[in-house]
Amino acid sequence: GRPPASLFFRSCPEGRFSYPLYHCVDCPFRGVCGGRRALPGTAARRGTWIPSALGGKVTAKTAFLFILPQYNVSVPTADSETVHYHYGPKDLVTILFYIFITIILHAVVQEYILDKISKRLHLSKVKHSKFNESGQLVVFHLSSVIWCFYVVVTEGYLTNPRSLWEDYPHVYLPFQVKFFYLCQLAYWLHALPELYFQKVRKEEIPRQLQYICLYLVHIAGAYLLNLSRLGLILLLLQYSTEFLFHTARLFYFADENNEKLFNAWAAVFGVTRLFILTLAVLAIGFGLARMENQAFDPERGNFNTLLCRLCVLLLVCAAQAWLMWRFIHSQLRHWREYWNEQSAKRRVPAVPRLPARLIKRESGYHENGVVKAENGTSPRTKKLKSP
Repeated sequence: GRPPASLFFRSCPEGRFSYPLYHCVDCPFRGVCGGRRALPGTAARRGTWIPSALGGKVTAKTAFLFILPQYNVSVPTADSETVHYHYGPKDLVTILFYIFITIILHAVVQEYILDKISKRLHLSKVKHSKFNESGQLVVFHLSSVIWCFYVVVTEGYLTNPRSLWEDYPHVYLPFQVKFFYLCQLAYWLHALPELYFQKVRKEEIPRQLQYICLYLVHIAGAYLLNLSRLGLILLLLQYSTEFLFHTARLFYFADENNEKLFNAWAAVFGVTRLFILTLAVLAIGFGLARMENQAFDPERGNFNTLLCRLCVLLLVCAAQAWLMWRFIHSQLRHWREYWNEQSAKRRVPAVPRLPARLIKRESGYHENGVVKAENGTSPRTKKLKSP
């Protein structure tokens, strides 16, 4: 029941060595044995094989460079050893791979979900562009909120707020934390070429570039400055608010009278700004300021200096102030438009009634179009004198 060796091996023209071609799917050695130990199991009898290029040493390293996070380190614990990761230049290759994956997923959501819904709504060009933008961001924010909440809960960052600044610098990251940051950077980097693929109007490009760059700066800053734990909490708050906003906008495009979700988002938006500022000041301004290792050491990933803390706090506070100013400006504009519409409705004058036209009637009354005298007799007709 064992397959012939020709299925596994092919010799070089000189016969000096042989290299594996295929290996069994169920093979526990994954082609390392070159097929000599291939099991004659179910997969072997069925002839189910995969190319050993996926299992070769050179090609496997190249594939793992694109697919999996790099720079893994075994960290000893009380019970055993755990594998953690730190960042490095090879992360750019992984991010590039997931940029292409995100572009494909973006096209799938657009083709099979958003386009079918927008055809039924019969939207204008402006609303159609905003509908596509909000639809994509609803899917992304929902998945990111669920993923981020799972990571925060499993790592214990919510139950222990001190972990946001204790043991800084947080150089070694768990797999799910590093993979989350790589996917976040890949998504916001993929949004740049999507501006061309989606044929976004020139008037909308500056606005979208603003929030894309804002997300990239904050996510990359938290990742490179080893503030990943604080960044996860802040992203969870921000994505929750953005998910509510874009959901409200989708419901508004379906029914323009539906504005209840906008009121809920307006209430949540201000509270979220307050929480983000409080957490940033608490973790950076007070938590890191009381740490003992306050020295600038990029090799060890330590950026806990007064200048770095002030720069990070200024960046976070400036971003939140800018978002709050835009929010207040848009709310004032909407309220102004609403009151102008209401005052215009009140100023519309009522249509004046035309006065009744006085008709001079002859003496007597009319009956069937004939004038009757007061005593019931018809009046005499006047005779015209001949000239």
